[in-house]
Amino acid sequence: VQLQASGGGLVQPGGSLRLSCAASGSIFSYMAWFRQAPGKEREFVAANSRYRGMTYYADSVKGRFTISRDNAKNTLILQMNSLKPEDTAVYYCAGRYNRWVLSAEAERIRRPTDYTDWGQGTQVTVSS
Repeated sequence: VQLQASGGGLVQPGGSLRLSCAASGSIFSYMAWFRQAPGKEREFVAANSRYRGMTYYADSVKGRFTISRDNAKNTLILQMNSLKPEDTAVYYCAGRYNRWVLSAEAERIRRPTDYTDWGQGTQVTVSS
């Protein structure tokens, strides 16, 4: 399965961007967005659990970012509003097939090492 991320760019603080991740092939149980700023580790941003219909967010983006999934198009969307300079990073989409038990999902869905497939990344720069 290939993951193709798009939609990054340069935006002023307070602006918005919409990222898309198109998956070709099989359906993932989980799809997520991670980001990595220069000199920092890859960090969790948001995730979608397909079969439970649940979404998860990092505290730093809660209330500003919205993750959604177009199942018909097998596409993951990240709507980013009220962007801040600290949101500047390369954003990656990721997918995983195998399901976790519900009690483990909230923790493991945030770990980049638990995902099997990755897109190539798209640069988001928030600057005036």
